[in-house]
Amino acid sequence: MDLMDYWQYTDIITKALFFALFALSVASWVTGILRLYYSRQLAKTVAADLAQQLQKQVPPSLQASAEERRLMTEQTLLQLIGRYRHRSEQGLPLLGTTAAIAPFIGLFGTVWGIFHALRSIGMSGQAGLAQVAGPVGEALIMTGLGLAVAIPAVIFYNIIARMNRRTLFLANDIAHGLLGASMRPAVATDKTNTNV
Repeated sequence: MDLMDYWQYTDIITKALFFALFALSVASWVTGILRLYYSRQLAKTVAADLAQQLQKQVPPSLQASAEERRLMTEQTLLQLIGRYRHRSEQGLPLLGTTAAIAPFIGLFGTVWGIFHALRSIGMSGQAGLAQVAGPVGEALIMTGLGLAVAIPAVIFYNIIARMNRRTLFLANDIAHGLLGASMRPAVATDKTNTNV
């Protein structure tokens, strides 16, 4: 089967579906590779960045009661973790959507191609196996293309989602440690003030 013959045999709908799958494939590969890079960078820097941002927003020299300090620290940490979650989830909807719809686009292309092939065969009046097998086999190419687009998108989505879950677990763990550490000086200061 020659690809050029197949391309000439297809109509505008099949060509549009092919270009849609091609665009989804390029977008999912680019998004997947970039998200892998950014997720890996976020995992490396989350601990230092969380501590640094907390120092900026709630400095240790801040004069506040233990309860106010705890509340400010908690709110700051929750806000920072929310930002990490938002940043880590960028691009995932594209990968998930591509993984979900690409097989159906390919299947629609196959059904359309089979319909187109059978209509051509019916108009020619020849219905032998040789006349049916070629066009129907060529129509099945679209199902293969849909799967070829969806499978990498699913793999990227799952790897990135797992990396992000691990990073957010680490961020939460570090946040609890930072919250506990930020309370120690304030508690010690409050005790010394009550003893005086």
